[in-house]
Amino acid sequence: MLFHTFLSIFATEVIDQEYGNYYNLTPTGYAFLVAIMLILLLGACYISGKIREKQGKSPISAKQLAFCSVAIALAMATSYIKLFDAPYGGSVTLFSMLFISLIGYWFGLRTGLMAAAAYGILQLVVDPYIISIPQMLTDYLFAFGSLGLSGLFRDKKHGLVKGYLLGILGRFFFTFLSGMIFFGYYAAGYGMSVPIYSLAYNGSYIGAEALLTLVVLAIPAVRNGLSRVKVLAGEGGNMKITGGIPVIFISVFLFSYDPLPFLW
Repeated sequence: MLFHTFLSIFATEVIDQEYGNYYNLTPTGYAFLVAIMLILLLGACYISGKIREKQGKSPISAKQLAFCSVAIALAMATSYIKLFDAPYGGSVTLFSMLFISLIGYWFGLRTGLMAAAAYGILQLVVDPYIISIPQMLTDYLFAFGSLGLSGLFRDKKHGLVKGYLLGILGRFFFTFLSGMIFFGYYAAGYGMSVPIYSLAYNGSYIGAEALLTLVVLAIPAVRNGLSRVKVLAGEGGNMKITGGIPVIFISVFLFSYDPLPFLW
């Protein structure tokens, strides 16, 4: 009883007979979550910066910060443009995963993973669907963070397509696990086994968006344009910012509470 009273300060349970119960964060819960995530991000950036200093590598530049912020802002904006909206949080968006994958393609694995994780936290804060802490971490931090795996193909031939595919496969892996572990009880209602249900549900919306994105990337003008943007992202810039990812988080977080304000 005491635990539920304490929990009610941070989240309220929503009773949903059709899709199952879930939790919505209270204003206190939002503030607490943002504070914890900022502390974790700042700590990660501090440790990462120290490691890079010892290795003689430069911290994130102002230009990298600007490109990352724009990419995350575009991903947040397009995530609200949903071509298909499934229950339990899945949706086909207007290429939002591509914009996050571009960061790894531009700047490599480290920056890609950190920016993708920051994007996952933003999605959690702006549009949460929480049934437990492990589910929250799996669906938001790990699943969205996996889009940064695109950085593994930064300097490879056809690196954008390969990196994007690896990123969405990483996201699918974690959403598949989440579907099996946390949402598997819905499988019986559809006459499926738990693995097949999770595969069908998560594969449908992630696969559909991936297919649409690959079709667009196959257009020579789009592919060439993104290659030029990569060249631009890697040019010059001497100003360095050691706390880059938290700044990205804060700046895009302010934008995210009123997505696409120029349309309202």
